[in-house]
Amino acid sequence: MSRTKVFAPVSSRLGKGRSLGLGLAIGIALAGLGGEIKAAPAAGPDLILTNGRVYTVEAAKPWAQAVAIKDGKILEVGSVAEIARLKRSNTKVVDLGGRLLMPAFGDAHAHPVFGGLSYSRCSLHEGKSLEDYQRIIADCVAKSPGQGTMFGSGWNQALFPPNGVPRKEILDAVTTARPLIFESDGHTLWVNSKALELANITRETPDPPNGKIDRDPATGEPVGGLEEAAMGLMEKLTPPPTAKDREAAIGYTVKLFNSLGITSWHDAMVEWDASGASAVLDAYKAVKDRGELSVHTALDLQWNNGRGLDQLPDILKLTDRAHTMGLRATGVKFFIDGVIPQQTAAMLAPYEGTTEKGASQIPLETLAEAVTQLDAKGLQAHFHAIGDGGVREALDAVQRARARDGMTDTRPMISHLNVVDPADQPRFGQLGVTAIFQPLWACDEPYMRLTVERIGPKRAGYIYPANSILKAGGKLAYGADWSVASANPLEGIEVALTRIAPGDANAKPLLADEGVTLAQAVQAYTLNVAYVNHLDKQTGSILAGKSADLIVLDRDIFAIPATEISKAKVLLTLFQGREVFGGFSMLRP
Repeated sequence: MSRTKVFAPVSSRLGKGRSLGLGLAIGIALAGLGGEIKAAPAAGPDLILTNGRVYTVEAAKPWAQAVAIKDGKILEVGSVAEIARLKRSNTKVVDLGGRLLMPAFGDAHAHPVFGGLSYSRCSLHEGKSLEDYQRIIADCVAKSPGQGTMFGSGWNQALFPPNGVPRKEILDAVTTARPLIFESDGHTLWVNSKALELANITRETPDPPNGKIDRDPATGEPVGGLEEAAMGLMEKLTPPPTAKDREAAIGYTVKLFNSLGITSWHDAMVEWDASGASAVLDAYKAVKDRGELSVHTALDLQWNNGRGLDQLPDILKLTDRAHTMGLRATGVKFFIDGVIPQQTAAMLAPYEGTTEKGASQIPLETLAEAVTQLDAKGLQAHFHAIGDGGVREALDAVQRARARDGMTDTRPMISHLNVVDPADQPRFGQLGVTAIFQPLWACDEPYMRLTVERIGPKRAGYIYPANSILKAGGKLAYGADWSVASANPLEGIEVALTRIAPGDANAKPLLADEGVTLAQAVQAYTLNVAYVNHLDKQTGSILAGKSADLIVLDRDIFAIPATEISKAKVLLTLFQGREVFGGFSMLRP
């Protein structure tokens, strides 16, 4: 994320020289005493993983059979015989039994703190109906008696047809005695009547800038949904997490992601306050200092849409502070627009049957100047852009920065890209912008049907155009946007290929021509995530000198039908050569 040079590890730059120097000194001393001069034994690997199908994600040598690991790094990659020659008496050898070994996955767009907190509070993620939500919430209320706010997240907008707007009556049926506040995807709150009352939100309450209070079209009364900046109206009622809550959230996410074979992530929203402090950075440092952060991390500082360019000095100070904490926080996240079902995503043309196009939440001049100044400082711009209008504004901002600064190695990225106009698809490659897709979303499911209804048939032909961007010279990286969607990369890979939801083999693919190959999908989950994290020289593929971030699967995804990839399981995850999920015992025949 910053334009830093990647040096060889200290052990490789100095270790060998020191070993040779020490051996020479000992030899001279022995010679002086009449002793025999003997060469120092060559250092061997700590671990050899052999007899496997090793997919490296390296174009020059995509397949191998064995890997040698030393001090948490990949020492050598090759055939069984080649690697066997490196074995020493203290080397542990693990027979993979022909299983698939590949680089550990990364996630280019996650919300580890928000997600961890979502599951530790009243989680609706497992609910499949409004009745499920009521049952779960009633159970949460019973387990936490009192009059305080019950806060949670994880509800699905598709359960509120035709427009995804939630209704307060569903929550009122559970309780009207205490406020209930539930977040969906970071763009919408679902609240009950008590919450509206305590926040003093009535039909006379104006919509805040960049926000919308969902209202009954006949009476103007709030119906229970708060969009975008209107969510801030509930801030005083929402219980803030404690430092321990945030640390526990990160710890939860680390364990979950390691279990899914993920050893690197891009945190797409690190909040900070007006004083320039960030409790999230403090939480990351605490987890890291305890040795519990078994993932490579890259962090985005959130751009405050309510401020302007005056926040740039604060962001630069936070970036420097993170560096002193041993963290990489050299990205800045811009929320350009909202979501399509509620018509808050910025579109180039009006939504079907309306005159509304949605709106950008950041003035274009402010956005372009901010990106240009950040680019000049070596910082990375990361855009949330869902509508084709939002995507174009993000690309225009990068183009302005490129015109002033040239093709710097800042690696800007645009996330979501629900709709991308054909004229803008080649611009990703031309401007060096990485397209961050959530591949699990690219299928025909209820939320997608709401989207298609809003944008109409013509624009529905430009939904998640992954293959078109690739063919036009662009680069893809995948991230789940967890906890909005499942973080399992194997599910994402399957949909990236098939454009069909896992387990729904009879469904019609969503724009089948936009599917990618398995090799492209795997690279988008490994080496390309490392690329946007500015860590591609250190991880993301199986290459000598890189960190030993590896996984073993229970089946070879290159040898099974694409519709079965989501059924594969991770048996072992290594981070820097150590087991962080599963174990070598799981590899026994």
